[in-house]
Amino acid sequence: MVQPANYDATSIQVLEGLEAVRRRPGMYVGGTDIKALHHLVYEVVDNSIDEALAGACTRINIAIHEDSSVTVEDNGRGIPVDIHPEKKISALTVVMTVLHAGGKFGGGGYKVSGGLHGVGVSAVNALSEWCEVEVRRAGQVHFQRFERGYPKEPVKVIGKANEGASGTRTTFKFDPTIFKDELDFRFDTLVQRFREMAFVTRGVTIHFLDERSNREMTFYFEGGITSFVRYLNRNRQTLHQVMYAEKQVDGVGVEAAVQYTDAFTESVYSFANTINTIDGGTHMTGLRTALTRVVNDYARKSGLLKESDPNFTGDDTREGLTAIVSIKHPDPQFESQTKVKLMNPEVQTYVAQAVVEAFSTFLEESPQAARAIIQKCLTSSRARDAARKARDLVIRKSALESLTLPGKLADCSERDTSKTELYIVEGDSAGGSAKQGRDRHFQAILPLRGKILNTERARLDKILGNNEVKSLISALGTGIGDGFDLTGLRYNRIIIMTDADVDGSHIRTLLLTFFFRYMPKLIEEGHLYIAQPPLYRVEHKKQERYLYSDAEKDAHLVELGKDGEKATIQRYKGLGEMNPQQLWDTTMNPSNRTLLIVNVDDAAEADRTFDMLMGDAVDPRRKFIQTHAKKVRNLDI
Repeated sequence: MVQPANYDATSIQVLEGLEAVRRRPGMYVGGTDIKALHHLVYEVVDNSIDEALAGACTRINIAIHEDSSVTVEDNGRGIPVDIHPEKKISALTVVMTVLHAGGKFGGGGYKVSGGLHGVGVSAVNALSEWCEVEVRRAGQVHFQRFERGYPKEPVKVIGKANEGASGTRTTFKFDPTIFKDELDFRFDTLVQRFREMAFVTRGVTIHFLDERSNREMTFYFEGGITSFVRYLNRNRQTLHQVMYAEKQVDGVGVEAAVQYTDAFTESVYSFANTINTIDGGTHMTGLRTALTRVVNDYARKSGLLKESDPNFTGDDTREGLTAIVSIKHPDPQFESQTKVKLMNPEVQTYVAQAVVEAFSTFLEESPQAARAIIQKCLTSSRARDAARKARDLVIRKSALESLTLPGKLADCSERDTSKTELYIVEGDSAGGSAKQGRDRHFQAILPLRGKILNTERARLDKILGNNEVKSLISALGTGIGDGFDLTGLRYNRIIIMTDADVDGSHIRTLLLTFFFRYMPKLIEEGHLYIAQPPLYRVEHKKQERYLYSDAEKDAHLVELGKDGEKATIQRYKGLGEMNPQQLWDTTMNPSNRTLLIVNVDDAAEADRTFDMLMGDAVDPRRKFIQTHAKKVRNLDI
């Protein structure tokens, strides 16, 4: 292990003060919504991960307590507590109360770090109702409490630390006056993030306990990102062993792990200083260009690609690809404060160098794997050509028909697309009710006949031969695949409205799979929704009430008391059972309907879940069903 650099009060540099965080939390943690709330935890954990990257920490414990306060504890060096040379107060107080104060600027405290460069923990403190920090250093335990960012007392010694023990324990309770609407932490959301952190920080143990539900998880991955790729591919048929590349270039650490599968889509994720850069950046570009170059060079040299054949495109070489690229940079440049895209231009070259060297060697030494990869690319290239012809045919047909929309689409009259919405409904019966019940001014209806193709198990050329998919693409106006263009979107909201039964759930899942795989921008930009039709209609003394769950129905019957026995209860199995007025009143009227927006908190986990639920492997799906069968509600047989 590399000996950590000297880390004391002189390592802490002060750049500016703290007050604006509470006024403009969006500038520091991205807002005041559920994402920003989880961001508070990530920022504190990032500081512990930075200690691990510096070679000073091997274990991180995270706990959510019953009052939703959070504790993050590590066995790192502990935040310095001695007097800061400029501020003349404890360095701990400086770190917790001054923006841009931390050991990450001068190069003395950390070589690389993932936290918000000193903004993180002070921003968390400012946005917390209270925060307490315990530091174990030099045989003593130091303590300080803060309320809404301000120290209640100076740092004090509260006990002795065990010999050789060091580390930091931070407990905070988010401020409910800033994070409103009864927001609270989600165990599953945090678990995904901690799993990723453990994958890209090899050798660190992360233990997470939720005292509210007594759920806990521990992560430790000796294999690092190689283990990550294996985890993502555990339900897929792989073509070869994971190829791993690692290189240090000018102080920047580069790691990449690559494995091809029999899937039809790519699963590529990028990290910078352990942070998932969901919009990619220069490291992602370096990986992709290197893979395309190496595959083409090998295919030409080995004669698997004839002289008359064109080179493989990037799309050809990425079909079925699962890859992780992770870089550790002493001075990462991001597009924004929330770190979704890496901008350092030199990183593209460094990653490309590392991947070209390792992947070229891998293909030379593994001719069987190389042939399987090239064959996959050849098949992909031919299918892509067929898909292009099929897509051109769809576009040409539309042009010949003067851009007429699908015959079954009941369009709206509003031409301002920011005000329009499209309901995708199953079957003609529901479609008829929806068409009659809608507001024709801004609501369009597209009924689908039967179930659309499972797009997880088909290439784009086959998908484009499916009539229901063609109608959907034509109605949306965005095109698909290489030709996808969000500016052509004809409706601001696309709303999936299916029956509350097994078939309805299946159709909804098929549609979600299609949008996730082939139109992810619709989800990312917040255009995709799921309608929530009622499950029950309860009539009592000529008063009717619509209820959306079994719990709501039971509560209402309790409310009615003995009269509940005289109530008429109707269970809706299909939208077609409602008359147009009822459908409008409950599910389509913007003033009282409920819509669920579709978003992707964790793309890697969503990718794995869709693959497991909709892919070819049966065993993982059977295990999933057996595990979750008891949680199922409203199952129609």
